[in-house]
Amino acid sequence: MWRRRMEPRYESLWTNKREAMNVKVRTKDFRLFLPVPVSLAGWAVRWIPERVFEKMRENTPEPYCALITKESVCMLLRECVGVLRENKGLEMVHVEAQDGTFVSVKL
Repeated sequence: MWRRRMEPRYESLWTNKREAMNVKVRTKDFRLFLPVPVSLAGWAVRWIPERVFEKMRENTPEPYCALITKESVCMLLRECVGVLRENKGLEMVHVEAQDGTFVSVKL
């Protein structure tokens, strides 16, 4: 009997490489490759503890420290998602330390 191949009802966000930021961290003892879907970046920001934003506000000059909040970062992400999707392959962060530590964030 002929069977129809079942199509998935949704596309997995983790396997959709077209719209994922790839985060790579490599040290002598540790390697991490984490594909982060662009659509989940706002969700990830909401899980950052408030004390991280407080620490960033301490190191920011006075007129700008009021802008560093979860709400403003989420709003910026929502506005920039289209631009992030257009610039596929752009490497936003590339750091290589003398001790061999490597960090890369690529769209």
